Amino acid sequence: MGADLPHPFDPLSLAEIETAIATVKKAHGDVLFNVVTVQEPRKAEMTAWLEGPETAPRPKRVADVVVIAPGGKVYDGLVDLAEPKITKWELLDGEQPIITMEELQLVEHIARKDPKVIEQCVISGIPAEDMHKVYCDPWTIGYDERFGSGVRLQQAFMYYRPDVDSCQYQYPLDFCPIYDADKQEIIAIDVPTLRRPLSKVAPADYHPAAVEARGGYRSDIKPINITQPEGVSFEIKGREIEWQNWKFHIGFSYREGIVLNNITFNDKGTVRPIFYRLSLAEMVVPYGNPERPHQRKHALDQGEYGAGYMANSLSLGCDCKGSIHYLDAHFPTRAGGLRTIKNAICIHEEDAGILFKHVDFRDDSVIVTRGRKLIVQQVFTAANYEYVVAWVFHQDGTIQPEIKLTGILNTYAMLPDEDTHGWGTQVFPGVNAHNHQHLFCLRVDANVDGPNNTVFVNDAVPSPHPVGSAENFYGNGFFSRRTKLATAGASRTDYDGATSRTWEICNPSKLNPYSRKPVSYKLVSREVPGLLPKPGSLVWKRAAFARHTVHVTPYADDQLWPAGRHVPQTSGEPSRGLPEWIGDGAASIDDTDVVLWHTFGLTHFPAPEDFPVMPAEPMTLLLRPRNFFASNPVLDVPPSYSSTPSQVAAGGKGVTDAADRMSRLAFGQANREGTARPVEGMAAGCCANGTNGVNGH
Repeated sequence: MGADLPHPFDPLSLAEIETAIATVKKAHGDVLFNVVTVQEPRKAEMTAWLEGPETAPRPKRVADVVVIAPGGKVYDGLVDLAEPKITKWELLDGEQPIITMEELQLVEHIARKDPKVIEQCVISGIPAEDMHKVYCDPWTIGYDERFGSGVRLQQAFMYYRPDVDSCQYQYPLDFCPIYDADKQEIIAIDVPTLRRPLSKVAPADYHPAAVEARGGYRSDIKPINITQPEGVSFEIKGREIEWQNWKFHIGFSYREGIVLNNITFNDKGTVRPIFYRLSLAEMVVPYGNPERPHQRKHALDQGEYGAGYMANSLSLGCDCKGSIHYLDAHFPTRAGGLRTIKNAICIHEEDAGILFKHVDFRDDSVIVTRGRKLIVQQVFTAANYEYVVAWVFHQDGTIQPEIKLTGILNTYAMLPDEDTHGWGTQVFPGVNAHNHQHLFCLRVDANVDGPNNTVFVNDAVPSPHPVGSAENFYGNGFFSRRTKLATAGASRTDYDGATSRTWEICNPSKLNPYSRKPVSYKLVSREVPGLLPKPGSLVWKRAAFARHTVHVTPYADDQLWPAGRHVPQTSGEPSRGLPEWIGDGAASIDDTDVVLWHTFGLTHFPAPEDFPVMPAEPMTLLLRPRNFFASNPVLDVPPSYSSTPSQVAAGGKGVTDAADRMSRLAFGQANREGTARPVEGMAAGCCANGTNGVNGH
C-alpha cells in the first residue's frame, strides 16, 4: 500500500489538485484559483520519516491554496487532503497573489477594444481598423503610489505587428495602459511628454521565411548525434533519481520550477547527506531608465508569475538532445479545472570532457579519464525572455547550477537619432533597449554531513608581514583567511573579486582525516554584480534579497521565498522576506540548521547583436566539496586510456585502452604530400600523450 502513496516531496497529482479544488468550492462557492500546490512537509516530521520510513509517521499531504473571491478578496488556505477538509482560511489585507498566465492573456483582448487605447494607437500612427495587429506584454504594475496594493493591477507594454509572423518587439509603442483585473478594464494610460510615433522601417524578423529571404541558412553544418546504445546510466523510481553515487528527489513548484530535495552522495558505501533542498527561489530584473513609467519595470518573475507556471513543454531533439527522460507538471486553472505542462523537466546525460589526466614526461606513461554529467533542466518564458535553468551534477560531487538567457530584449520606442541619455541602446532603427540586470537568488538548505552547519567566508590574502621580515622574508606568502558568520546579521556579505571570495558551508563536528579541516561544500560564484538601483529605491526596497551576495538564516518552515510570500504590488515598506526573517540580526547561525541565500546574475547593456533574438548568454556557479572526501572521489571512474611506466617499459603489455571507438579523425589520415585521405576506424594510440619526452610548463 505504501508504495502506491505519493512521496511526501512529490508535487500534487491531478487527483489531489481536484480534491483540493472540490473541497474549497464546497465550502466557499465559486472562487478563482491562483495557487493549488503542495505544502512542503514540516522539516522535523520529514527528517524523521526519511530516517525511518517504516516506523516514523508519514507526513500528511496538505494543499496550499490561494484564491480570489468575488470583490477581489484574497484568501490563503490549507486543505488536508486525507480528510479532506480545510484547516486554514485567512483573508489577506492589501496583498496580491501571483499573476496567472490566464490573467496575462486577458489583458491584450481588453486593451484592443478600449477606446482610450485605440485613441493612443491612432495618435501613434496605427489605423483604428488595425487594432488586431496591436499586442501587449502585461506585467504586474510592480508598485505605483497612485494606486497602492488594494486593487489588482497590471501594466501593458504595447507593440505593433504589421504581420502576424513579425517580431512585435521591433515596433514598440510609447504609451502604457493600466489594467484593473477586478473590473477587467483599462483605468488609466501613462503617456509620455515626448511622443514617439510608430516606426515604419522594414522588419528584421528571425523566422525561417525571413531568413531565407535574406539569403538563407548556413549550409556547412554537419549533424552531431548523441547516442547511448546501452541506455542511460541513471535510474528513476517515481521522482527519485540515482546516478553515479548521487541520489535525490526532483520536485516542481509553480513558483520556483525545479526543486531538488534530500540530496545525498554514496561515499564508498556510506550515504552522506549534503543538501536538504535546493531551488532557484527568486529573481529580479531591474531596468535602468529612471523616466516614468520605466521605474516600474523591475520584474520579480518568480514571485510575480512563477517559473513553474511559465514553464515550456520541452521537445525531444530540440530543447534536450540525446536519451531523455521527461517529467510533467500539473496545475489548476483559475476556474478550477486542470492543466498539464507535458515534458516540463528533461533529464539526460552529457559528456563532461576530461575528468582528470596526468602524463609523466619521462616516458609518456599516461592516464586520462573522461567525465560525464547529469542535467536536470527546465525552460520558462517570461514574456520576452527565455530562461534555461539547468542543475548539473558531476561525478566528483560538484553541483553546478547554470542559467542561460535567450529570447528577446524588452524594447521601447525612440525617435531617429534620439539621445538615449545612456539608459539604453538603439539596437534597431526606432528600437531602444534599456539597460537592465538579471539577478537570481539561489536557496541552499544545507545538510552537509548532517543538519548542524556553519558558514565561513574565505578570502585569498597576502601575508600581513612585510618583505624582509622573518615571517615573510621573500614576500611571497599568502593564505586563505576564514571568517565565521556567527549571526544572521553578520552573514550579509558581498563578493570581492580582489580576494577571490568564496563561502563554505561546514559541519564543524566532522573533520577530514587528513587536512583536519571541517567537511564542507564551497560556494564558488563570480558572476555577482551588485544591485545597481540605489539604496532607498523602489527596487531596493522590494527586492531586498539582492542587496547582498549572501545572506544566511536559521532554518524555519515556510521561509522559502526571499521577497516574501505574495510579491505583486508590494511597496517594500516594510521590505518583505529576508529583512523580516533576519530582523535585528542577532539570531545565531553557528553550528545549527541554516539556509544560505545567494544572489548572482549579470548586468546587461544591450547591443545590436542581441536583436531581434538574443544568442543564449550563460552564467554558472559551483557547489564544490572541500575537505569532504578523503581523496579524489572519482578514482573509480574507468579511464579511457591508462599506461604505467612499467607497462610502457614492457612494450605496452597490460595497457588499458577503453577509448571511444566512435571517434574519427576529422579529415582522415594525411598522406606524404600533406593532403587528407579518408580512413576507417580510430587512430591507433589516440590516447597516448605523444610528447616525446619534452617537458613543457
